[in-house]
Amino acid sequence: MLIQETCDAYGMEKALDAIESALERYGLDKKERTRSRLLCEEVMASLVSHANKSAKHFRVRVRSWLGEIAVEISAPGLEYEFSKSIEVGANLDMNGLDNNVEDAIRSMILKSFATDLRYHNQDSVNSVRMTLVKSGRKQLYITLVSMLLAIVIGMAMSAFSPEAINRFLDENIFSSIKTMFMNSLKIVVAPVVFFSIVSAFGEFCNLYDVGKIGGKFLALYMIASMIATAIGVAIGYFAEPGSKIFISAITNTQQNMMGISIKEMIVGIVPDNFFSPFLECNTLQLIFLASVCGIATSMVGSRSKSIWDFFTISRDFFLKLTSILIKCLPIAVFCSMLSLVLSTGSETLLPVIKICLLFVAGLVLLMLAYVLLLIFFTRLNPIPFVKKYSSVMLQVASSASSNASLPLNMGICEKKLGISPKVYSLSLPLGSTLNMGGKCVYLGIASLALAKLYGVDIASTDLLMIATSIIFLSVGTPGLVSLSLLLAQLNVPIEAVGLVMGIDPILEMLRTMVNCFGDIAISTVVAKSNNMLNKNVYDNI
Repeated sequence: MLIQETCDAYGMEKALDAIESALERYGLDKKERTRSRLLCEEVMASLVSHANKSAKHFRVRVRSWLGEIAVEISAPGLEYEFSKSIEVGANLDMNGLDNNVEDAIRSMILKSFATDLRYHNQDSVNSVRMTLVKSGRKQLYITLVSMLLAIVIGMAMSAFSPEAINRFLDENIFSSIKTMFMNSLKIVVAPVVFFSIVSAFGEFCNLYDVGKIGGKFLALYMIASMIATAIGVAIGYFAEPGSKIFISAITNTQQNMMGISIKEMIVGIVPDNFFSPFLECNTLQLIFLASVCGIATSMVGSRSKSIWDFFTISRDFFLKLTSILIKCLPIAVFCSMLSLVLSTGSETLLPVIKICLLFVAGLVLLMLAYVLLLIFFTRLNPIPFVKKYSSVMLQVASSASSNASLPLNMGICEKKLGISPKVYSLSLPLGSTLNMGGKCVYLGIASLALAKLYGVDIASTDLLMIATSIIFLSVGTPGLVSLSLLLAQLNVPIEAVGLVMGIDPILEMLRTMVNCFGDIAISTVVAKSNNMLNKNVYDNI
């Protein structure tokens, strides 16, 4: 909507009325409209006061795009230091301001919204763009469009472009960009997990409180893992994925997956030096190291405050760095999906489409189980929880990493659900490693379904052994590695992994989405049980 009014008090009032009417049509409540009107009035007054004497009109443009509402006000005039005018007044002495109280108030209002203002001068026209409503779904939509666009372009290239060119572009451009993005995430993931857990210890008065809340988390994560495993094993055991098939042998790379044992995984929780968990991004070792550092810092005494401050500042720094990297997610998703489409043909997807559908059904059941746990332990209305988190589920899925989604999930916990930082600072980093419900469902369905496809009979008496193995293998081991170890235990040929290897990136996205859903559900349960949940924030839809 475009508004043009005269550069006087009458024109400003008409423009403000038009802006408020537009904001009402966009669904803003009275409180938000009043705040926005006040902000627009101050910006408008600043631009009009610096307008050319010959200027007769100023313009206002109201835009709504992808849930974001912005207002741009422009007026002819010479460039001036708009940012400096904002800073003036923030440090003013309010004594003796009888003559410029209005200027001081104006400066303070502009200062408070400085991060939402963008000033520029072009062709002797001063313009200020204000973001009145920030959309949490904007990047989600962009990411979704990137995924769909990559699929369309990939299918077109597969159909019309020579295979040699596609392979060259994939290996040298698309895969490279995907690898660069994942490597950049690895830089920040380890520090985020470490500093989040250590700083969480500092939120509590004593170690007893940490142990009390941490014990609840561990118990609930174990319950959730057992439920997820039961769902996966039940679906995999009773479902019929199809007739017996045979797959050609795959590379030695996959066969080397067998070199990992459960015993080695447990022993490897304790690192041999302080820096190896960060270099290798070993989350189990990071949790162990962070817990030890948190306990040690709590025992230092009065000198611990400066240490806690260091850990907290470091956590906030790396969370901010992660959020900056996530802004590049649509590009990474585009390249990753395009690479997947170019390297995987429809003939590879068809034999396992039923397994994928079974997997999706299992995830739906698991999400329902999380909701039932929420209702059972808290007696809260689950609708606000589901509605608030569903708005970011696709964005979480596109990251394909619980650790990469930590900043987004922490923001949802505090701002949307009213969960105390004491809770989510501990629960989410722990859950990103220990709560692998999506992987449990995946391992149960994939292992038993592949066993049937290869003609391996699984007795009902073996299901308990399989379920126990799944719970252990789900923690700290990549999905394909875990599946390889489980298939070996079931005497299924290792080449069976090749059936799901091509679409595993998509399955990983779905697993991440459900895992994070469970992390936040359990965080809500623990927060409610310890009176660390702002119910007003939670109920506000």
